Amino acid sequence: MTAREKVKNIVKDFLVYAPKLLKIKTKDSEIIPFKLNKSQLKLYEIIKEQQQKKKPVRIIILKARQMGFSTLTEALIFYRTVTRKNTNSLIVAHKDESTNNLFNMSKLFYELLPDRWKPLKKASNAKELIFENPTKDLEEKRKYPGLRSKIKVATAGGDGVGRSDTLQNVHISEYAFWPGDKKLTLAGIMQSVPNNPNTMVIIESTANGYEHYKELWDAAVSGESGFVPVFFAWHEMEEYRLPYSGFELTEEEKTLKELYNLDNDQLEWRRWCIKNNCSGDVDLFKQEYPSWPEEAFLSTGRPVFDLNKVQTRLNQVRELGTRGYIDKNFNFIEDANGNLIIYEKPIKNYPYVIGGDVAEGIKDGDYSVSQVINNVTGRQAAVWRGHIAPDLFGYEQFKLAMYYNKALIADEVNNHGLTAIKALEYNNYLNQYRREVIDDNTNTKQHKFGFKTTPATRPVIIDLVREYVRENIELINDETTLREMLTFVFKENGKAEHEEGQHDDTILALAIALKAREQQSMRVKEKKKKPRRTYNSVTGY
Repeated sequence: MTAREKVKNIVKDFLVYAPKLLKIKTKDSEIIPFKLNKSQLKLYEIIKEQQQKKKPVRIIILKARQMGFSTLTEALIFYRTVTRKNTNSLIVAHKDESTNNLFNMSKLFYELLPDRWKPLKKASNAKELIFENPTKDLEEKRKYPGLRSKIKVATAGGDGVGRSDTLQNVHISEYAFWPGDKKLTLAGIMQSVPNNPNTMVIIESTANGYEHYKELWDAAVSGESGFVPVFFAWHEMEEYRLPYSGFELTEEEKTLKELYNLDNDQLEWRRWCIKNNCSGDVDLFKQEYPSWPEEAFLSTGRPVFDLNKVQTRLNQVRELGTRGYIDKNFNFIEDANGNLIIYEKPIKNYPYVIGGDVAEGIKDGDYSVSQVINNVTGRQAAVWRGHIAPDLFGYEQFKLAMYYNKALIADEVNNHGLTAIKALEYNNYLNQYRREVIDDNTNTKQHKFGFKTTPATRPVIIDLVREYVRENIELINDETTLREMLTFVFKENGKAEHEEGQHDDTILALAIALKAREQQSMRVKEKKKKPRRTYNSVTGY
């Protein structure tokens, strides 16, 4: 291999370039070659996969603290900037101290590059590295312009961050802690990044409750954005362990050990970190060093459900169902874009119940949800969830009920629910939940369709779901339902509802379905056998 070929080989592969040419400062202030740890390699492979698919690299990272992802991201940005022409890169941190640290990391990369690998650099008073010929001789600059690339570092909250350039690489650091109108700032930055395969945007942060970063994360998880969600639990960091001292494990520690295959040295470190780094606050540890994504976004209220139990079930149900829709002939059609997920196809002669929470149908508003329950086993059979006008939702319920053996439908009658109920009546579907009301004029009891949620009835149906989760969580198959349970809390006023910015539509629909079970048979319908005919010797029949 010639010298030129060796150079090309190093430049074309980051995993060769980084340990050979980049130096970093360790926590012990040692200068060492940058060799990727296990977690950094995992992230790099995800980035590489997007590149190989010729996609723009768009990553959102939810992580525990001090796992080295800022270091990897700065190294990648430096590599992509100093090995390519006309490349603009931007790094934005949440506070000045972090901005300085990230800029010093990039400066160190450059300063410790071997001279033959250093691109020409122009002096700058700002926090930026400009890689072009520093000469003032215009003719020489025309002949030898250098890369005409640059790395700029900024602190969030400033005016016009990222709006003046076309950007190829962006690192959004600790986004959950950005000050000011970060949503507007991020939108401005993203509009500066072309949507082509040569661009890279990495958003990374630890969690900070329920705010815009949580919205971005949820959108990535649900596939509603172009970002790939990547979660790194604390126990993925190899150095987060201490020699086991022989303590007796708590029930929570036993659950963690079994769920994530942890060893006692890792649990020893967890105890040490809670005591020394988190002031003995277990909830703070869970936010700073989460074991699973939802744990990072700590509830500000008291959880209604057992979070460990819900998360354990959530880990078991990934991709159990089949997505699609019910056509006008009451057949299930598979469709990746359908609003219905089937977990159990209707079993012949089995009774089913459908609970409905009806929304207005506005995009970005609440969802309309139907929960289908097998009334013999109690198993969650299907979930329909989407934004749709109430009358059209009623028609979807009609088709769903016909598919599930003419199921009993129980819609919440409050607000838009009445429109869905009228749509069911229009389709001559009368197998609906009936509530008892007193007629004001005649003072007599009457029965009307639909379940009415009131301050008196709401706690009752929520308690049904709590019992269902406590005693039979294995009957729940839907990932969205379980995720909503993780953010369903008792507020200060004692009311059980979703956290700010979250949803509880699947929970309420499930609650109504469980209440409606009492009006539906819980036995398999048996066909009556015809009496066996016998021969009469007298009549000849």
